[in-house]
Parts: sequence; structure tokens; C-alpha cells
Amino acid sequence: MSIPVKLQAFEGPLDLLLYLIDKNKINIYDIPIAEITDQYLEYINNMEIKDMDVMSEFLVMAATLINIKSRMLLPSTDNESEEDIDPRQELVDKLLEYKMFKYVSDKLRDKQEDASRVLFKNPTIPDEIADYKEEIDVNELIGDLTLSKLHEIFNSIIKKQSNKIDPIRSKFGKIEKEEINLGEIFIHIQEYGIRHKVFYFRNLLDEQTTKMGVIVTFLGILELIKQGRVKIEQEYMFDDIKITYLASNIIKMEEAGF
Repeated sequence: MSIPVKLQAFEGPLDLLLYLIDKNKINIYDIPIAEITDQYLEYINNMEIKDMDVMSEFLVMAATLINIKSRMLLPSTDNESEEDIDPRQELVDKLLEYKMFKYVSDKLRDKQEDASRVLFKNPTIPDEIADYKEEIDVNELIGDLTLSKLHEIFNSIIKKQSNKIDPIRSKFGKIEKEEINLGEIFIHIQEYGIRHKVFYFRNLLDEQTTKMGVIVTFLGILELIKQGRVKIEQEYMFDDIKITYLASNIIKMEEAGF
């Protein structure tokens, strides 16, 4: 039975042996040496190669396979040493080593092919973009303040407002809809800022008597930060936030886009 393979598909005799093992789905630790030897010799007979150096490598392996095959046909003796128990062991070790290096070389070749499809370019930023500076330095306004710190202060104010409510008396009376004028509170915050210039976040919120008032005041401060009209600072973690009012005029909600 002929094997339709070509020499150029293999890099050497070990490569050919691995092909035959995979093709026949053979356990590399238990190679049927007679079957593999016959297939290997059939391939050698069909080779047409003029390079004797290459041909000699395949012939040496063929001689090795024949030698292993003949040793396995001989009956075992009591004087046989442990090293000679399995004549295939040396060949198996070479195949495993070759298979490992072949796997590594394939991975390196894949990485080389991937790298060949990547282009690198030095950054070229236009001068008008490189020289651009924001009118308002957000980092300077916010300082070391984070959203988590704002959230903690907001929760503490809400809790403080909740503690002011009598749990029993609060249930008396009728429920009425809470009326909040957003525009008036937004203007009140700015008037408070112009009047005090420097004040603390907690003091501003303490003026509100309802949860809705606290929420709207909190949102108003965030909008003024966004507009660059106030500067906020916090010296230590969990400290009250110091607010500096930077503007000298008052804007309405419509002008701020709030």
C-alpha cells in the first residue's frame, strides 16, 4: 500500500515518523514498530532525492527502525538488563523532544506572522491640538474630592435630616405633596455663595428642612462645579467639603442648561 506523501512536506525523518504516528492514530508510548517500519520503508522507496545528505538522514532512521524491529522479534532472556527491556524507548524520547521543539517553533512562527501584519507609527498631533488648554481646569476645581466622598457626605446629611423626624408624630396628620421651586433654590445657592464667598457644604445643606430640598441643593452644587463657578476642597478624608464661590453674578437655571 503506497503512501501519497511528498518529501518536501517533512523536515526530516523524525517529522515523517510523527506524521505516520498521527496518521495511524498511534500512541507514541506504544509504537507498533513493525507497522511503522513497513510504512517508513515504503516511503523511502518512493523518494526521489538527489541530495545525499538529506537522503542519508532518512536511511539512518530506516536502519534504526529495522534494528529496533529485529530486537523486538528476538525472545527475551533472563540476562536482559533493564535498559534493554524496550528497544523503542530511545526513539520515543527523541520523538517527544522533537515534537516539543516543533510545537514551540510553530508558535514562534505564528507570532512572527502576526507581528508582520502590525504597523507602528510615531504620534503626529497637530500643533493646534497639542497647544489646546481647557478654559477650566477640572482637576484643580475638584482637587482630591471623589464621587464616593460626595456620596458619603450626601448620605450623612440625609441621615441627619431623617433623625430630626419624630418616628411617632411624623405619622400624624395628612400627607401633602411637597412643593419645590428648583429655580428659587438654584438662585438661593448662588446668593448664599456671593454672600459668604467661602463656606462648608454641610452648612449649606443644613438650611434645607426636607429631603427634596437637600437633593435639589446637592444637584445645584454639582451643576455650579460643572459651570466652573465654585471651587471645592477637602483637606482630609471624610472631612467637610470647603466651597469657594468664584463667580460674582447669578445665573438662572435656563442659562446653565440645568
